[in-house]
Amino acid sequence: MQPATFDHPRFDAYELLDSGGGEKLERFGDVVLVRPDPQAIWRKRAPKDWKRADLTFVRESDRGGHWVGRDRAKAGERSWEVAYGDARFSIRPTRFKHVGVFPEQASNWEWVRERAERLTTDGRPRLLNLFGYTGVASVLATHAGFEVTHVDASKTSLQWLRDNIEASGLDRSAIRVVLDDALAFVRREVRRGSKYHGILLDPPHYGRGPKGEKWEFEASIAPLLDACARLLQRDAFCVLSTYAIGTSPLAIANLLGEWGAPDERVIEAGELALPESSDGAARLLPCGFCARWSRGAASPDHS
Repeated sequence: MQPATFDHPRFDAYELLDSGGGEKLERFGDVVLVRPDPQAIWRKRAPKDWKRADLTFVRESDRGGHWVGRDRAKAGERSWEVAYGDARFSIRPTRFKHVGVFPEQASNWEWVRERAERLTTDGRPRLLNLFGYTGVASVLATHAGFEVTHVDASKTSLQWLRDNIEASGLDRSAIRVVLDDALAFVRREVRRGSKYHGILLDPPHYGRGPKGEKWEFEASIAPLLDACARLLQRDAFCVLSTYAIGTSPLAIANLLGEWGAPDERVIEAGELALPESSDGAARLLPCGFCARWSRGAASPDHS
């Protein structure tokens, strides 16, 4: 039996070379990294290939760690760019093991681009990206023709977004950038009567807003989705993805299943996964759960 996974599109600047032993060996551009991954509970297929890693993340505690270079010395701050389509993004290894780009999200990037082609509007379709982080999805959606509002609670992430906007050849004003708590912002947009053709959500398990607002997925996601539902146009879509959360794809699909009558919307749910390029039978690294909701011209069956 093959678990339900979303197809991963071609991403020339990224490659999952191998995985196993609680780690993954990846290539971002010309740089090879080793990062922890608790999902990789199997054996490595090509142990010798791991010696070619340029940077390896060493965990110090639950609060983070540091990177070491090939000579095993601590690596200082380092950044480089990778391309996806017409956009370019800055890779910056952080003390939390993240690098600014989540390649498993490429499946959603392409799905959103296809939605832009289906929508018929008087002007540019509007998209809201909540928990937008460094803005890869926001930049790509802008290139696809959306008028994007990007919301995140981290000043550091928003500056990273601005750098990605510039690197991708967009004007700094091309994306509406908002420093705010996601739920607080959405509730204000509801009061303003704002409407969007698409909403993206990639929330963490725990987090804090810029004013100390508490985010806990299990307690907070339903109120946030209730508010998001009031922002959607008649023809609209929503993508909800999660990582390191004990909630199943079925539970996430059930949340979105509360929106609209069954005969007027389409829901897809499953796992985001990255295919390995190492020799042997195809092996997928699970990278989180995802559900997609669409209605009207945004739905896959309205070609």
